[in-house]
Amino acid sequence: MGKAIKLGVVGAGSAQFSLGLVRDLCLQESLYGSTVTFMDVDQVRLDTITRLASRYVQELGIDLRFEQTTERERALKDADFVLNTALIGGHEPEEAGRRLAAEHGYYRGVRLQTNFKQYALMLSVAQDMERLCPNAWLIQSSNPGYEGCTLMTRETSTKVIGLCHGFYGYRTLAEAIGVNPDEVEWEIPGVNHWVYLTQFRHNGQDLYPLVDKWIENEADRYWAEFKGRFSATQLSRAAIDHYRRVGVMPIGDASRTFSEWYYHSDLETKRRWYGQNGGFDSEIGWGQYLEGLEKNIQRIREVTLDETQRVTDVVKPERTREIQVPIIDAIANDKPGIFQVNVPNNGAITGIKDDVVVEGKALVDASGAKLLHVGKLPGKLMHMVIGPRIAKAERELAAFFHGDHDLLVSCLLLDDYRTHSLEQAERYTDAMLALPWNTDLRARFTKPQRTPLGEYRLEPLEHTPAPEGAPGASPVGARA
Repeated sequence: MGKAIKLGVVGAGSAQFSLGLVRDLCLQESLYGSTVTFMDVDQVRLDTITRLASRYVQELGIDLRFEQTTERERALKDADFVLNTALIGGHEPEEAGRRLAAEHGYYRGVRLQTNFKQYALMLSVAQDMERLCPNAWLIQSSNPGYEGCTLMTRETSTKVIGLCHGFYGYRTLAEAIGVNPDEVEWEIPGVNHWVYLTQFRHNGQDLYPLVDKWIENEADRYWAEFKGRFSATQLSRAAIDHYRRVGVMPIGDASRTFSEWYYHSDLETKRRWYGQNGGFDSEIGWGQYLEGLEKNIQRIREVTLDETQRVTDVVKPERTREIQVPIIDAIANDKPGIFQVNVPNNGAITGIKDDVVVEGKALVDASGAKLLHVGKLPGKLMHMVIGPRIAKAERELAAFFHGDHDLLVSCLLLDDYRTHSLEQAERYTDAMLALPWNTDLRARFTKPQRTPLGEYRLEPLEHTPAPEGAPGASPVGARA
């Protein structure tokens, strides 16, 4: 027998994600009897996921209970675990911000608007947990995971574990060289979305020579047929070029959006490096993603409205590749397991401060998550990638803490945003802050702001709801 837990899900209106969570809970017998409280500000989405979840467990005859609320405090009160998958406002304000950035010369946009709003949300959730469920674990499952988890673990006592499934890219690489991914020994350390395959072995044999052989003999044919499928960016020209430059293979998101800016300067450049649709993050690829997302959501709506359909016929009771439920089970029922997580470094990777949240394998049990020792990363990787990435994150977090307008502008002066002039960065920053749903950001980033930078502990931004009908009118919308 296992232990029933109380799980609060913030941003639960994401039907795809939440249904996947329900599937995994249904297949984890040691968590039967648990209560899940879905929280979202979108009442329609909330009703949908609650009804579907209840029908799902009823069809399978499983003892899981579901509640719903639009009040975050109710979802957090006395919880054993909290899962935060929320994206403020959903995709609409993110797309509006991207269009605005494009008008100011930033191709495919700038994430500062989304990032700073997410920092405020994440920090407020962690602070609420200190008060309402101080012994609970927070499983952070929305972006930006690296900066957000670093922020929460520095500024609160809340126990945080960040998760991302990008590390599964190693499986695509293994399949390409003809090795069973389930039999591979791997290590993929770094910081979230910037992780690298430092160990890749099968039965004690180093697999990198087979990767090099695939590049030499198979890559050109693969790229000639490559359509830019989402799962295939792991083997894209960009990923292989980055591997040649750095000396270690980038995995998952490190092979697409978060590699060097010169793979992303315009659509034609993206097509060169990522295939015909320009990869997942081009206007074509992202549009296809949103279109597919809407189709899936529409299908879920149809099932919700048609009580004659069995939900389990549409969403099969099969385990997902997500690891939220296995990690919850490992902690709640003290079942030690090795999982890829994001937690404070605490000496795992040499040369990175202890309070920086890094990603890597960890032993997870009732005591929490303890990273396995990594030691030194390759020097070239640290100099070219990890060091600059940490510096960029620290600049964003400093801007957030201090509300310093000059620091905010300086975040745009980094190479990866391809700013052409100081005036361009200033014009975009002013336009972004002037958006009607960014009242909270305007209040924070007053100008001029030239306060000395010391130790920082500021309260999170108070969210200001967008005007009626504006993108982002929901203060805490689910990610789709």
